Amino acid sequence: MTLSVHSDNSVQASPGAWHLAWHRFSADRTGMGSACIVLCFLLLVALTAMGLVAADWEKEVAIGHAPPSWATSASSEGAGPSQPLPNVLDYTPSQADVIDPIAKEWAQAQRAVKPAGEKPDVLAAHLPMGADKWGRDVLSKTIKGAETSVLVGLAAALVATVLGALLGAVSGWFGGWVDDLSNWLYNVFHAIPGILLILAIAAVLDTKGSAAVVVILGSTSWTGVYRLMRGEFMKHREREYVRAADAIGASNMRRMFVHILPNVSHVILVQYSLLTVACIKAEVILSYLGFGVPVDGVSWGTMLTEAQNDLLVGIWWQLLCATLAMSLFVTALSLLTDALRDALDPKVVQ
Repeated sequence: MTLSVHSDNSVQASPGAWHLAWHRFSADRTGMGSACIVLCFLLLVALTAMGLVAADWEKEVAIGHAPPSWATSASSEGAGPSQPLPNVLDYTPSQADVIDPIAKEWAQAQRAVKPAGEKPDVLAAHLPMGADKWGRDVLSKTIKGAETSVLVGLAAALVATVLGALLGAVSGWFGGWVDDLSNWLYNVFHAIPGILLILAIAAVLDTKGSAAVVVILGSTSWTGVYRLMRGEFMKHREREYVRAADAIGASNMRRMFVHILPNVSHVILVQYSLLTVACIKAEVILSYLGFGVPVDGVSWGTMLTEAQNDLLVGIWWQLLCATLAMSLFVTALSLLTDALRDALDPKVVQ
């Protein structure tokens, strides 16, 4: 923040860097629209995590592979709006019991669970975005899958970005043996192919779930951020404004994270956006290979894995729904990051 002295001897503070950045960002319509889409996704993820949305995504509500209501074929329309389940409560033993000797006992057990005279469950013949092979609503699965994929992508990218930025800042600022040690660690991680390193750590941890995926991806994706941040800090530590801060007695931490960090924040944001997209894709691979989301969970990755088998029989709506949701979020996040980069870049003229 700078001070300007007017002719009437009054001192007026000029806008700070963050105020100017917000002014530039709010004038970007694309960036503001992308921010609204990303915030809507985050709000949906929060509501899903609290159980207010898509809480019954595992419930069987339609016939298997029920088509979307907006793309129903003539054959499905002629079949009627719904299909009742077989009513085992009205079962009457007959000579066919010799084929199934426990049929009578099964009917009695069902009567104990559901009182006699209760109407049987009715399964829908179509849903707004169709159903999977188990009759679960694809739209509810997509919303529930967003909770896993978005949280995993954002959390893993955040871990990798913070880890790479801290190592790069310390290495680029102090140099010497600290830089040598950091470069050795970087070369070890960078020399191993990424997918092999991810699978190796996943096999060592021998655990599944969102937390395990975040640890795996966050601990293997920081090398690109480290390389860029190391170069930025090596370049900025010799700039005039950093030397001026040193002359007035600013500490190393203040010069690193108060003076230099705001000037390289646009680089961090770009890397964070790229890592979020990469981590979402990596979650798809891990889930496909059995190291990601467990079988009792759902994510965009598991939906795409199921969809590739459904395509063999002409079932395309699960692939369409998961792909549209992923594409919308990733595109909005990328455009938002570009807008933030332009707003925070100190070389941009107001």
